[in-house]
Amino acid sequence: MVLLDNKNVVIGLNIVSIGAVSFAHVHPREVLKPAILVSASALILAHNHPSENVSPSREDESITARIIKAAHIIGIKVHEHLIISMWGERYFSFADAGIIQRIYDEIG
Repeated sequence: MVLLDNKNVVIGLNIVSIGAVSFAHVHPREVLKPAILVSASALILAHNHPSENVSPSREDESITARIIKAAHIIGIKVHEHLIISMWGERYFSFADAGIIQRIYDEIG
């Protein structure tokens, strides 16, 4: 994850979880703790898919929504969540796909 200040300047990088071949345990608490400790105003999430398939899974979408909702409560904005392929230059952007905005719209 990339931690950003109120001018979207990078103030830190943090590895939240190192997973197995098909799963990485992630909880909003572990994502937000480093952001709180450095007084981040925003963050960018990213993770890799070991395959060439960069489409988000239901779990990817679910944890993204949980993180955004938790971050919103404490005043931290999630700008992006990227899924990056380990092979080639393929990626999926939750922001470009409108998923980030949809989650914020649901929050109200």
